[in-house]
Parts: sequence; C-alpha cells; structure tokens
Amino acid sequence: MNKPIKKIAVLTSGCDAPGMNAAIRSVVRSCAHYSINCVGINRGYSGLIAGDFTPLSARSVKNLIGKGGTMLKSSHCDDFKTISGREKAFEQLKKEAIDGLIIIGGDGTLKGGLDFFEQFNFPVNAIPATIDNNVAGTDKTIGFDSALNTVIDAIDKIRDTANAHNRIFFIEVMGEDAGFIALNAGIGGGAEEILIPETNTSVTELVKSLKKSKDKGNNSSIVVVAEGDKTGSNVFELAKEVNKIFPEDDMKVSVLGHIQRGGAPSCYDRVLASRMGLAAVEAMLDKQKGIMVGIQNNKMVRVSIKDAVKSKNLIDKELLKVAEISSF
Repeated sequence: MNKPIKKIAVLTSGCDAPGMNAAIRSVVRSCAHYSINCVGINRGYSGLIAGDFTPLSARSVKNLIGKGGTMLKSSHCDDFKTISGREKAFEQLKKEAIDGLIIIGGDGTLKGGLDFFEQFNFPVNAIPATIDNNVAGTDKTIGFDSALNTVIDAIDKIRDTANAHNRIFFIEVMGEDAGFIALNAGIGGGAEEILIPETNTSVTELVKSLKKSKDKGNNSSIVVVAEGDKTGSNVFELAKEVNKIFPEDDMKVSVLGHIQRGGAPSCYDRVLASRMGLAAVEAMLDKQKGIMVGIQNNKMVRVSIKDAVKSKNLIDKELLKVAEISSF
C-alpha cells in the first residue's frame, strides 16, 4: 500500500497511562501541520471494529496536554485477537478512506497492531504508552515517569508515619511482570528493601536485610513490592510471615493500585509524548509502516513493532547494585 497518506486515524488501547492525551494531541496537530486529515477512534480496538470514529482538528485537542487518562477512551478487545474481528476493523478503515493507523498503548496494544499490519499490510505505527516501562526498543514509555512521581509522593508520606512508630510498611506498586516502578521508586524513596519479579528474593533474605537495617539503628522500614513479585503468595501474606520474625513491630500494607495510572502527566511525559506523536506521523509520511517510535539516548528512533514485542525491556543491573548498596 503506497498511496499518499491523506487521512490518519489514532486510537488508545489497553491500560491507560498519563501522557496518552498529550500523544493524541501531538498526532492531531502534526497531521494538521502536514495538511493530513485526522480522526480519533473511540474505545480502542473495540471502537475500530464498531466504526466509532470522530474527526479531530487542532482546536479539538486544545488544553489536552496536561490531562490524565485518554479522551478517546480505551478498552481490552478479545474480538480483535481473531481474524474475523480484524477483518471487520479493516472494512471500517476502508469505508472511512483511512490511509494509516497510529496506535498508542503497551505491549498488548502493539501485538494487536502487529497482527493487523501483517494480515492486511495496512500502515500501522505505534507509540509506546504504559506505566510499566516494559516495552523493548525504547528507554522510556509514556506514563512511566508520571507513575514514578505518584509513587514517590506516596512513599514520602508513608515514611513520615512509619518513622513516628516502630512500623514496617509493605508498599505494593504496579508491575505484574516488570519491576521498573518498584526498583526506581524504591531507590528514590530510600526503601530498605525492594522486591521485583526479575529477582528471586526469599523471605529469609528479606528478613536478613530487615535485621541488618535494624542493627544500623532503623526503627522503621519501607519495603517496596512489585505486584508480580513472588516472594510471598501476596503482599498481605508476606507481611504476616515477616511479622512472625518481628512480632514487636506493627506491620502495615499499602496497595497503591490505580492512583499510579491517574493524574496529570509529568513534564517529562508531556514532552516525550509530544515528540513521539510527531515522530509517528513523520514515519508514516516517510512510507515506513509496522514501526514503533521510541527514545534511545534522548534521540527519537524507529524500530519494528515485531522487534518491540519479541522481548521485554530489561532491568538495569547497575540499578540493582545501587539498590543493594544504598538500601540500609
């Protein structure tokens, strides 16, 4: 498909992330700059199958850059995982005379876009947006920095109450299969211990670390736990196990949950989203399709979506060393 790009559609899919609106805004205004029509697809791949399209102009995204969530809404769509579902989506794009599709989301969104691209050879480009920061091919994903700021703010507040008592706080953060939020926020928040899926910390090792902290004079401790960590069956059971060793300490569990996805995006995420939106549109104009835009060493890059979903972003071993040395 090599015809000129005259009309681009944009959607957000999967879990929302702060900065998605900034990315939408950038795509729309980049299209306006290059005299390309732009339409928004509501409710992600579900809306694509249903033909739920809305024309977007530069003015329609005014004052959007600082808003959390996504104006286009999002969803998880099982129908799009089927050949017949993607065929319905393709027919909707043809009916609307759309020449290219820009998708904004995490690895699940990218996998859906790749399947669609390979089935129809339809121009699809991707912008990585997920607080988990687990997408390969980019140093940072949209939403990660904002989520970190939210978690750090919570840790700082919890630290105040922990210091006022002999308390061990277990703070669970998001990250089912990636410990980027836990590791970075744990270091930034001065946590005594950080538990992530990428390492195999045992309860015995955790207890040893907490005892070491107590021997250094700490009367309270913060343990940051990624939700996908398997040190305990869950964070509440883990706290009970540790309480058996430290019965004199008050054990508290705080599950931060979806507050990490909400709120206004950080300045970093607003700028990153703006850069990625422009890069995705310009890649489409350059006749590059099936690619994801990313940031590497502060430069915009283009990598194939296939390569991006083939592996996961890896934890920096240097950060693991920093966490180990500075934790007590």
